[in-house]
Amino acid sequence: MKKVATRFAPSPTGPLHIGGVRTALFNWLYSKSKNGSFYLRIEDTDKERSKDVYKEQIIKSLKWIGVENDGDEYIQSKKIDDHIKVANKLLKNGHAYKCYCTNEEIEEQKKRAKQKKIPYIYDRKWRDKSETEAPKDIKPTIRFKSKIDGSSVLKDLVQGDVKIDNNTIEDFIILRNDGSPTYNLSASVDDHQMDITHIIRGDDHKINTFKQMQIYLAMKWELPTFAHIPLIHTTEGKKLSKRDKASTLDDYSTIGIIPEALRNYLLRLGWSYKDKEIFTKEESIKYFNLEGIGKSPSKLDMSRILSMNEHYIKNMNENDLYNQLSKYCESYKSKIPNEKSEKIKKSLSFLKNKAKSLEDILHNSKYIIDDVINFNKEDSKLIDDNAKKIISEFSISISKIDRLERNTLEPIINDLIKSHNTNFKGIGQPLRITLTGSKFGPGIYDIITSLGKEEVQKRLAAKIV
Repeated sequence: MKKVATRFAPSPTGPLHIGGVRTALFNWLYSKSKNGSFYLRIEDTDKERSKDVYKEQIIKSLKWIGVENDGDEYIQSKKIDDHIKVANKLLKNGHAYKCYCTNEEIEEQKKRAKQKKIPYIYDRKWRDKSETEAPKDIKPTIRFKSKIDGSSVLKDLVQGDVKIDNNTIEDFIILRNDGSPTYNLSASVDDHQMDITHIIRGDDHKINTFKQMQIYLAMKWELPTFAHIPLIHTTEGKKLSKRDKASTLDDYSTIGIIPEALRNYLLRLGWSYKDKEIFTKEESIKYFNLEGIGKSPSKLDMSRILSMNEHYIKNMNENDLYNQLSKYCESYKSKIPNEKSEKIKKSLSFLKNKAKSLEDILHNSKYIIDDVINFNKEDSKLIDDNAKKIISEFSISISKIDRLERNTLEPIINDLIKSHNTNFKGIGQPLRITLTGSKFGPGIYDIITSLGKEEVQKRLAAKIV
């Protein structure tokens, strides 16, 4: 029995799409669950649109989410000669033919099909013509001679048996008139040469699969096993495209989504195992199977992603969480100053409260990171004469104690509540605004203990003036 081998084959013509990431993840998990290999193939034969920047983004994105390929990336453009050789073999063996139709003729056929409101299928004009009839001034395309009679069945591991009438598959082009191979030829040859055993991809590729199966059979190659997974839709139920917001991994990493959380979300997007929701990397590999993939499209839900991210933030080891926060700041904001890192590390237990993203934690940490407090204008108005009196009295009281801890601060706050005939908010709000610049943020005791006595006194003094 062959060793399981899967592949992910994106085109570097744009940033990696979230649907592509899930396809890569499913391929990677399937191969790893079977102790097999997972390969990354860069399909860069579209010379005009393929860019190195997109290729690097694809590789970086997959690495970020924890999907790592075995061996080097397979670059399709380096294998063009192999694709052309197979096209010529198909031509020699009678499974392909030269087509001399001009672009104008093809456009006319398409126009007639549109007028009749039927799908366009090439009329096979040159399928059985002799070479002697060929015009001398036209470079031909090479078309695959598709089956005309009967039907074909795709034994799909997700969709079940899918049957199609052979006459609905046109004689598709395998070599353009400039001699370059087309997608269906190149993908078939690459999959065969890479010894791919399982092709797991979006169900929008089903018609391509029927075409590629015919190439395999014509070449007498062993067919791989196919699995077509439903596409990801927007919350409105439309097919997700690269133009949609939150469609690439960069859209998620820039707002501080943790890669493990997004990987867990994508795993559960259209796949289930019993009633389990949270999976470690090891559990994902152990339990993943194709039987758990549903047949209906899944809807991308940002609120669910944030909820999953919040779960990971809440339950993550705080050293690991700090490392994630530090990397995030370095990549998208500004580096956390070295002298502030210990304070933030020690304060993560409350800075992460209710945080749905690393961006939220960073926002909660700003009062520690920033030496100069920028006051919210509306909140600053709340520091009236009475508030200044509270701040002054609090400052005098804490100067008499050595350490600022909750048990030493509570009596001071309670005395101020009594003497000013107010409630906890009446004391806590002016103190929070003074120390952080906003009435929103962590609890007042957490703010004070995290800043330390010297910094608290400095900030209080600045506001009393």
